[in-house]
Amino acid sequence: MRRTAMANITANRPDFINVLERIKQVVGPKGWTNDLESMLPYMTDWRGICRAEALMVVRPKTTEEIAKLVTLCAEGCISIIPQGGNTSLCGGSIPLNSGEEIIVSLARMNKVLNVDPDNYTITVEAGCILKDLQNAASKANRYFPLSLAAEGSAMIGGNLSTNAGGTNVLRYGNARDLVLGLEVVLADGRIWNGLRGLRKDNTGYDLKHLFLGSEGTLGIITAAVLKIFPKPTEVCSAFCAVPNVDAAVTLLGIARAESGDAVETFELMPRLMIDLVMKHIADCKDPLKERYDFYVLIELVSSASVDSGISERLESILSNAFESGLVIDAAIAQNETQRQAFWKLRENASESQRIEGASIKNDISVPVSRIAEFYDTAWIKLAEIEPNIRLVAFGHIGDGNLHYNLQISEHGDKNAFLARYEEFSRVVNEIVVEMGGSISAEHGIGRFKRKELAYYKDKVSMDLMGSIKNSMDPAGILNPGKVV
Repeated sequence: MRRTAMANITANRPDFINVLERIKQVVGPKGWTNDLESMLPYMTDWRGICRAEALMVVRPKTTEEIAKLVTLCAEGCISIIPQGGNTSLCGGSIPLNSGEEIIVSLARMNKVLNVDPDNYTITVEAGCILKDLQNAASKANRYFPLSLAAEGSAMIGGNLSTNAGGTNVLRYGNARDLVLGLEVVLADGRIWNGLRGLRKDNTGYDLKHLFLGSEGTLGIITAAVLKIFPKPTEVCSAFCAVPNVDAAVTLLGIARAESGDAVETFELMPRLMIDLVMKHIADCKDPLKERYDFYVLIELVSSASVDSGISERLESILSNAFESGLVIDAAIAQNETQRQAFWKLRENASESQRIEGASIKNDISVPVSRIAEFYDTAWIKLAEIEPNIRLVAFGHIGDGNLHYNLQISEHGDKNAFLARYEEFSRVVNEIVVEMGGSISAEHGIGRFKRKELAYYKDKVSMDLMGSIKNSMDPAGILNPGKVV
């Protein structure tokens, strides 16, 4: 006999039984499970740090089904955990440990509803896989620029709920900047239909921004109208060794100016990150013959129908950078296969860290002008309190975002290392705040950073956030224990 999630919990809360049975009727026999083995992937975060329990997993097919089940949960005071691809790095899509919540997976709501090439918009359901969304835009000779390592499993609803960043923020902005309209189920079961593909609409408050980045605590995003762009016709990529982080920042400024701001990607990668990827990920190759401390992956993009000249511009930028000492070695991709080989190194950074062992994630942002200062200052202070720690700091320095990750030493004790999470993170975050930065650039707050948010965010901001939460979800049933 298979074990189920509800046997012990509902014995203590018999009022749950009626509500749960009615929810099952709403979604049908294929729309729910309380089998513990089937539920396990939904109850465990991607990094395997936390595992929780839930009453059941519900997989609705329509917005109307979600509205009905939310209404029932509101009546029964049952908490809801909205979940997309469950790729969160902050525990934002995982239940608490009460076992008295239901997980609402958007996976079956995965359709592309409409592509409007002339309006440069695409409308999709929240469970649409990011890669499928990109492909749908491409088939219409358009381009959806949100791109991140988990795009093969991440769902757009989760991307919007966390205001995801990714590798193209420098040119196109965060997920929030790509949204024109939303459809959202509110905490009382009402449906807010804001699915409009308008770039100009001054009819009152721009309500969609309440839900973008709110991590499912104010409503469940069920569909979105998103901006798409002219499809790139030419992409030029280079994998460059630079002497230090300061040189990388200087190179970025020069590349933006001399390319006519055609830089789409500018990613910093340290040698240790490259070593970990090559150690754990098959068929990865070092693009350069010699080893260096720091690298950048730079891409120039053009959507011009005629020769844009960006290839020549990239070569000129790198040639001048060689002469000035900003670049000490480089490889320019000659074809798409070589370009993808560069990206394989960058996109497997998090996966290789996960395989290597325990790590403490610091997803921070500071002004681009202070990236190098932050990098060195934080590392000096961390090394003072733990000489054996390994720094794997990489990321989107074109928009000021570093994944300043601390990796356990090769023979370190996992539990002892993770027990120092607050100590290490406090060192990093104090410097971030001192430099006018953010303790969460693109990953969100979730479960893991609530204390830090309350500590570093000013009181007025926290009061406003609390007021909004209390107004829109007075019973606190939407993703409790996250953000606020």
